[in-house]
Amino acid sequence: MDLNVVLVEPEIPQNTGNIARTCAAIGANLHMVKPLGFSVDDRYLKRAGLDYWSDVNITYYDNFDELREKYKDRTFFYASTKAENSYTEVNYPEGCFIVFGKETAGLPEELLVKNQQWCIRIPMRSNIRSLNLSNSVAIIVYEALRQNNFSGFVTKGNLTKYSWR
Repeated sequence: MDLNVVLVEPEIPQNTGNIARTCAAIGANLHMVKPLGFSVDDRYLKRAGLDYWSDVNITYYDNFDELREKYKDRTFFYASTKAENSYTEVNYPEGCFIVFGKETAGLPEELLVKNQQWCIRIPMRSNIRSLNLSNSVAIIVYEALRQNNFSGFVTKGNLTKYSWR
C-alpha cells in the first residue's frame, strides 16, 4: 500500500527516528514540515532510526500549505485527540496522507476545524492527554495496512531452529 506519514513541526528527535524506522518497515513515505525542533544530524534522531535511514523516502517542506498544494488530489487524515471519529472508523485509500502534529501542541485547531470530517483519534481514557507520537503513528498506519490485508508484507514467522517452517 502506498502510504504517507506527515509530521508537522516534530520536536523530539527520538520520536522522529522511531517514526522513520516504522516508515522503513512498511515502505511509507515520510513528509516533514518545518520548523523541526532538532537538526537532521542529531545523534538521537540517527540512533532511533538505526541503520534504516537509507530505506526511508523523506521529503521536507517549509510549511504545510506547500505539502497540501503538491498533493491536492489526495486524501488527508488528521490525527488529533480532539477528533470525533476513531481511527478505525475510516477507510484509508491508496496513497493517503496521515498527518500528525508536534508533540507539545498537536495540530493547529484552525486546520482541524477546516477538515473536521477527516480528523481521527485514538480512543483513550479521559484523564490522559495523549499517547507518544511514535506510538500513535504506529497504531494508525498499521490499521491502514490491516484494512488492506497487509498486502505485500510478511505476515507469518518462520522460526527455523525449532520448526515453524
